[in-house]
Parts: sequence; C-alpha cells; structure tokens
Amino acid sequence: MGRITGPVCRLCRRDGLKLFLKGSRCDTPKCAFDRRPAPPGVVQKRRPKPTDYGLRLREKQKVKHYYGVLERQFRTYFDRAEKGSGNTGETLMSLLERRLDNIVHRVGFAASRSAARQMVAHGHVTVNGRRVDVPSFLVRAGDVIRVKNRKKSLQLVHGAISDFHRDVPDFLSRTEEGVPEARVDRLPSSDDVSIPVQTNLIIELCSK
Repeated sequence: MGRITGPVCRLCRRDGLKLFLKGSRCDTPKCAFDRRPAPPGVVQKRRPKPTDYGLRLREKQKVKHYYGVLERQFRTYFDRAEKGSGNTGETLMSLLERRLDNIVHRVGFAASRSAARQMVAHGHVTVNGRRVDVPSFLVRAGDVIRVKNRKKSLQLVHGAISDFHRDVPDFLSRTEEGVPEARVDRLPSSDDVSIPVQTNLIIELCSK
C-alpha cells in the first residue's frame, strides 16, 4: 500500500476523525484516514501524552483546517466573537459557519470547502441576486444563495448534488428545481457544527 502524506492527512489521523477536506475521496475506500489510520512515519507503540498547551493548540488547528482559514483570519473571527454579547465559543463557530464558502459546501453545491472557495472566487454564485466573489463573506438570516444561470456553473453544482447527496443542515434549505438555490433560514448555532469542537480549549488558548 502506497504511503499517503500531506498535512491534511496527518491532521485527520492525529485527531482520530475525518475532516472531509479531500472532497469525494473522503467518501470512498481510498480515503487516507481509512486506509492508514496511524500517523505517517515509524509506528510507535506509545505516543507521548500531549501537554495542556498541545491540546488547546490542536483544537484550534483542527478548526482552522476544517474551515480553511489562516491564523490572521481566525484571530479576526475570535476578536469579533470576544467582543460580542453572547458565549464567545458559540459566536466564534457561528461566524465560521456563516462563511459563504462553508454555506456553499454544506448545502451540497461543492464537494469540499476548497472547491466551494474556488467556486465563489470564480463568481459562480450570487447572494440576494448580487455577485459575491469573496469566500469569507458572512451570510445573514434570510439571504438567498443562487447558482448563476450559465452552463459551467450549473454543471458544477448539479454534479456535486448528484454525486454526494449531502444532507442539508437545519439552518439551511435547498431548492434543486431549475437553477439551484439555497436559503439561510436562521443563523447557525453550536448544534449545527458538523465536527466535535471543544471551544473552551480554543478560548483558553486565544485569550492569553
């Protein structure tokens, strides 16, 4: 069996869960996580126990990789969440879930968040009838995300919908008839996040 390397695969194996960062490959037997669940390199019988700092850093890195944000972007989201009136951890995750590239992925218009980010950047989707090519654009309740009515855009979305049959989260709704579109029925909550996240560890790390 060939060795599969790369920071994404190592991150999935290290945390013991799939982050679905490779699109369709994660849903097949070829998934690196399923084929080689142990971290790459020499297999050790015992791994060193992570420190408290290591646990907090791992949780933050997991969230950054999952949503595809850089450190400066993540810090901006955290600062905004910290200044809010609600729970900092829940507000942080809600902000990340509201990213347009995440919405496009979770509604099933793209195979992965990286594909969704490219789709948005190339102008394949509109928000409330206006072209938005910024993947970090934050949607609001009531926003309508529609695929552009052109051949290339429709091919991309129809292909993703037919290949993956992804369940649409409760805070979103999707219409496939004619030109596919999605609606943000409400702002996402902590229950809508699709990966297990210990936000208290992230808050402890970033608050220092």
